[in-house]
Amino acid sequence: MYLVTAKEMQMMDQEAIRNIGIPGRVLMENAGSGAFRFMCRVFPDLAEKSVGVVAGRGNNGGDSFVMARYLSQKSISVKVYLLCEKDSVQGNARANLDLLAPLGVPVVEIPDAGAFKKQKAAMRRHDIWVDGIFGTGLKSDVKGHYKAVILFLNALRKPVFAVDIPSGLNADNGQVCGVCVQAQATATFAFPKIGHVVYPGAAHTGKLDIIDIGIPGLVADNILPRQFVLEEDVLRDVLQERDPNTHKGRTGHLLAIAGSPGKSGAAAMTATAAMRAGAGLVTLGVPKSLNTVLESQVTEVMTYALPETTDHMLDTSAMDALQDLLIGKSCLAIGPGIGTAEETKQLLFRLLEKIAMPVVIDADGLNILSEKPEILRSLNIPVILTPHPGEMGRLCGVSPAAVQEDRIGRARYVATSYHVHVVLKGARTVMAHPDGRVFVNLTGNPGMASGGMGDVLTGVIAGFVTQGYAPEDAVHLGVFLHGAAADHQSIHSGPFGYLATDVMNQLPHEIQKLYSV
Repeated sequence: MYLVTAKEMQMMDQEAIRNIGIPGRVLMENAGSGAFRFMCRVFPDLAEKSVGVVAGRGNNGGDSFVMARYLSQKSISVKVYLLCEKDSVQGNARANLDLLAPLGVPVVEIPDAGAFKKQKAAMRRHDIWVDGIFGTGLKSDVKGHYKAVILFLNALRKPVFAVDIPSGLNADNGQVCGVCVQAQATATFAFPKIGHVVYPGAAHTGKLDIIDIGIPGLVADNILPRQFVLEEDVLRDVLQERDPNTHKGRTGHLLAIAGSPGKSGAAAMTATAAMRAGAGLVTLGVPKSLNTVLESQVTEVMTYALPETTDHMLDTSAMDALQDLLIGKSCLAIGPGIGTAEETKQLLFRLLEKIAMPVVIDADGLNILSEKPEILRSLNIPVILTPHPGEMGRLCGVSPAAVQEDRIGRARYVATSYHVHVVLKGARTVMAHPDGRVFVNLTGNPGMASGGMGDVLTGVIAGFVTQGYAPEDAVHLGVFLHGAAADHQSIHSGPFGYLATDVMNQLPHEIQKLYSV
């Protein structure tokens, strides 16, 4: 499913009106009527409530005027508070505003702070609010009495139903423009906007429904947005059924390089998770002194003792052994728990220059890579990076906060600049690809804020690559299934307290679900 920017949505509207010939007033009618039907589903007892509609002068206000009309026609108590003078409302919005008077729907003008102050007592009496103040075009901070009204609505702690997008939310990155309406539900039109699905926007959006307003599919295809929501139905077609006559030699052999003193668990989880994802064979290369420990932690995984430094980190002298280990392997996963010793850094850079297979780089591998990211441009192999915001910040040369302010933009920048696949972890994980396409995953939950989750994800993605899946498909399957397994744990074990290994062990069941749905 397309995930659109404000500009892309505006282009679709204009294309539908000018080139297809659908009147703008018809689109507005479809938007308002569809939003009204969704509101009735969200609030089954709506007929018993008093509804306040707070509206701006634009088309977002126009959509809310249509909703007010439908509410009135169902004999639901409704009153419109217009945050401007009526004469400033133009076009289709004005036409729908003018339809309210004959129906007896009261419209109160609140063009300034003084008028707002006079209406506060009356506004407090409403049970539910419809937010039609700002649409998707907002980019600057909300000010003046608009800001005061939004703060007032939030302070009421009464349910708010947002039209298209909660007022105060940036549709392109999910950031709050100073203040933002806290909606219980949002009806958006044609396609979800980026701000609806990434945080903090997702938290302000509440329950989201996408209303079909009659824009033909060919219009969207002509605009061709480059962002998508990761969809289960699509992944079901990606997941391949195995030949009944297959064997472990045909399902790939992964080489995982991981671990250092105190971080043997990262190595064990990465390697075992790859097998949970279906890799036929996994060899785990670890510093020599950790080999005995790892052999007792993993049973299905083969281990190999690599030369180490006096501090028991991977040493550059491990290069010869690794070149031999790489023979016959389908994929390399490197980084979890390897540390950032100088010898380990040099080993990673030398290894990347030599390998001729897909590689998944995580954790300390990314921290090392951030010192010399330009090496990625010289590689002629598929590369998958799996950073959290801190690691992404180091790769981009910005703070983690700056990454979080534009997760899609930052992920796309790294993917296209270095021709790699990027998995930017966190709530609503973002996946960006070398051609600039970006996907947002909706599975997963706050219980995943626990050590080892990233190590498991690295193994799952590498496990799918090892089986022969294209890097893009491996990323999508790995991220979706990893989150789905955590969602199962959250439902059946509790909202938090489950472990990364619990998620890992749930993976085969989630794979089966994807097969059987």
